[in-house]
Amino acid sequence: MRLEEPVTDLRTQPVRTQPVRTQPVRTQPVRTQPLAELSAAGVAVWLDDLSRARLRSGNLADLVRTASVVGVTTNPSIFQNALSSGEDYDEQVLDLALRGTGVGEAVRALTTYDVRWACDVLRDVYERTDGTDGCVSIEVDPRIARDRRRTVAEARALWWLVDRPNLFIKIPATVEGLPAITETLAAGISVNVTLIFSLERYEAVMEAFLTGLERAAANGHDLRGIASVASFFVSRVDTEIDARLDKLGRPELRGRAALVNARLAYAQYERVFDSARWQELARRGARPQRPLWASTGVKDPAYDDTRYVVELVAPGTVNTMPEATLSAVADHGVVRGDTIAGTYDEAEAILGELRQAGIDYDDVVRRLEEEGLQKFEDAWNSLLDSVAGQLERARVQAEVPS
Repeated sequence: MRLEEPVTDLRTQPVRTQPVRTQPVRTQPVRTQPLAELSAAGVAVWLDDLSRARLRSGNLADLVRTASVVGVTTNPSIFQNALSSGEDYDEQVLDLALRGTGVGEAVRALTTYDVRWACDVLRDVYERTDGTDGCVSIEVDPRIARDRRRTVAEARALWWLVDRPNLFIKIPATVEGLPAITETLAAGISVNVTLIFSLERYEAVMEAFLTGLERAAANGHDLRGIASVASFFVSRVDTEIDARLDKLGRPELRGRAALVNARLAYAQYERVFDSARWQELARRGARPQRPLWASTGVKDPAYDDTRYVVELVAPGTVNTMPEATLSAVADHGVVRGDTIAGTYDEAEAILGELRQAGIDYDDVVRRLEEEGLQKFEDAWNSLLDSVAGQLERARVQAEVPS
């Protein structure tokens, strides 16, 4: 495992509101009615994408204004795609090269610049919703996801670097990450808990959240300023279990696991946030940790491309969508109101059928977590390699010694 230098206390330049160079993000016109209906049903619509081209072109601001988008999530893959395309980062890369900045620090300077800008675009939403929405997420280095102390240290550094109240620090929900989540919340830092696949781990995530808020209160933090979401991954569950069902000769059970897994997670959410322990925190100004449906882009073309949105509608949830899914919902999504209430008995029965068919649920979620972390690590290493190459080319062009 390759590790570059850690994040240091380096604030980047203020965000420019006028573009230097821009390559417009090309998108299809977005209808507003289905997305507005989602919002009215209690689902916060977030965009799972960010790039400097999207920021400079005004596309993100347009989606906020016209398409009910009230939040943004990022991950290493998103930044890798953004930084390897076009010339939008060239000027900042040159500045970093001229200053002799190392690759690890350069990556954080580039990514936090975009996240800070996005936070500013969404600041009005944050103020209008009293801090419930209008937030942007940035992830800790995924290579340290199993190192509690380093995760907390990087969370603090990212919070300082972006320096916006409407920021979420994304921390993977590994076993080792759970105490890091608690410590980060206890420091008054808002957290997006990511890579949740199992019902058991989600229960532990909510415990880490409650403990973190209790410690934050003991540390003198105002609980009204601390927010959290729990990112429960959806489509990857179907992808893994469908492949196993095909090998078992049980194709009639395909495409059922992801939705029932998420619906049972929502049942857990309702139970925990109806507890006396939560009510005590709520009286002190705390807001609940909302379930966030992540990985909602459909991987199997046989399935409707809006299913992981319209089939997971319930009050107090978030759905973060890649742009293709956002456009699909806007174009032909049918929002039928709450599609989770009253489904819990059926969901339990379907999970039971899957187990009887030979699906080892614990093995599935363990494998998905390991694969998810590996994908993020691979994307992070690719990002480091890409930025290293850009820095070297900039140094050569500027005739700066390496």
